[in-house]
Amino acid sequence: MLDGLKNIGKIPELQRRILHSFLLLAVYRIGAHVPTPGIDTAALAAYFEQAKNSLLGFFDMFAGGALSNLSVFALGIMPYISASIILQLLTIAIPHLERLSKEGEAGRRKITQYTRYGTVLLSLIQGLGISVGLENMAGPTGVSIVMEPGWNFRLMTVITLTAGTAFIMWLGEQITEKGIGNGISLIIFAGIVCRGPAAIYQTFTLLAAGEMGIFFIIILVVMMIAVIGVIVFVESGQRRIPVQYAKRVVGRKMYGGQTTHLPLKVNTAGVIPPIFASSIIMFPATIANFIDHPWMKLISDALIPGKMVYESMYVVFIVFFCYFYTAVVFNPVDVSDNMKKYGGYVPGIRPGKKTAEYIDDVLSKLTFGGAIYVSAVCVLPSILISYFSVPFYFGGTALLIVVGVALDTAGQIETHLLTRQYEGFMKKGRIAKRR
Repeated sequence: MLDGLKNIGKIPELQRRILHSFLLLAVYRIGAHVPTPGIDTAALAAYFEQAKNSLLGFFDMFAGGALSNLSVFALGIMPYISASIILQLLTIAIPHLERLSKEGEAGRRKITQYTRYGTVLLSLIQGLGISVGLENMAGPTGVSIVMEPGWNFRLMTVITLTAGTAFIMWLGEQITEKGIGNGISLIIFAGIVCRGPAAIYQTFTLLAAGEMGIFFIIILVVMMIAVIGVIVFVESGQRRIPVQYAKRVVGRKMYGGQTTHLPLKVNTAGVIPPIFASSIIMFPATIANFIDHPWMKLISDALIPGKMVYESMYVVFIVFFCYFYTAVVFNPVDVSDNMKKYGGYVPGIRPGKKTAEYIDDVLSKLTFGGAIYVSAVCVLPSILISYFSVPFYFGGTALLIVVGVALDTAGQIETHLLTRQYEGFMKKGRIAKRR
C-alpha cells in the first residue's frame, strides 16, 4: 500500500482533488472562528467551559468548536443530516418520494433539492431557538452573553447561522464532486480531529498538576489503541456467502461456471446510525436547553450524555437506524433477482424467494451484531468521563467517524490509483477495508 501511495505524485488529477479537499476544509476551519455579531465571546467561552461535559459540549465537538464561540458555522452540518433523515423516512411513507428514489440520477437530484430546503428550514428553527436561549444565558460572573437583546439580534443570528449552514452544505457538495471522498463526512471528520491537540494539551496539563497519574495515562493510551484496532477489524469484517454461476451458452460462446461470493459487512450502515441518532436527540435537546421553562429544563437535564435517559435513547436509536439504513442500502430481493437473472445461486438454496429469505436472515443476524458493536463503542465516552474522569471524549460517534472516514478516504485514493494500474498496489495488495 505504501509503495502505491508514493505514486500519488504521478497523478495530476488526484493531486488536484486532494488539494481541493484540503483548501475547502481550510475554508471551513477559518469560518469556524468567525463570531456571530452581538455576542460577548468571553462570557460565552466561560459558559461553555462549565458545560464542556454536557450536551452542549457534545454538540460543540461535532461543530468543531464553532458553537463555543458562536461562529457563523455554529449549527454545523447537523441540520443537513437531520433533513436527510427526515427525507429518507418520508421516502417510505410518501409514494411520490419513493418513485423519485427509483428514477436514477434525476430522482436523486430532486431529493437532494428537497433536502436542501429542509436544511434551511431546520436551520431557521434552530437558529431562532439558539438566539432566544442566548438572551437568557449569562457567564459565571453574571455578565449577559448577548450585548443587545431583542429582535434585531434574533434576526441577525438566525440569518447568520442559516447562511453558515447553507455554506457548509455547499462546501460538502463541492468536496464530494471535485475532491476526495464524501464531503459531509470529511467536514465532520475535520471538526472532530481539530479538537485532538486541545485534548492532548489538557491531558498533559492535568499530568503536570498531579491530577492524573502517568500509569493511568499509559493504560488509557493502550486502551485507545485497542479500541481503534477493534473498530478497524470490525469495519473490515465480512460474511461471504458463496455464489455459484451456472454455465450458459450464448451463440457459440459459453459463459458462467464460476464460483464467487456475496460480501456482507458486519456493519453495513457504517457511521450513519450514530450520526442519525445524535441528530435526532440533539435537535429537541438543544431547543429545550435554550428555553427557560421548568419542563424544558427537565428535558434538557435528562438528555445529557451519561444520564440513563440519554444513553438508553441513544442505544435504541442506533439499533433502529442500523436496521433501517441497512434496509435502505441493501435489498435482498433485488440481489436475489439479479443473481437468478444471470444464472447465479447459493449452493443448497433454491433461487428466487428462498435465496432472498436466506440473505435477509444472514444480514439480520450480522446487523444485530453490528448494532451491538456500534452501541458499545458509542457509550464508551460516557463511561470514561463518568467513572474514570477522562477530560475529553474518546470513542463513540466521534471515533467511529474518524476511523470510518479515514478508511473510506484511503479507499477513494486507492481506487484512483488502481484505475491506473500502478504496480505498488498490484504487487502489495489492497488495504484491509477493500479486500
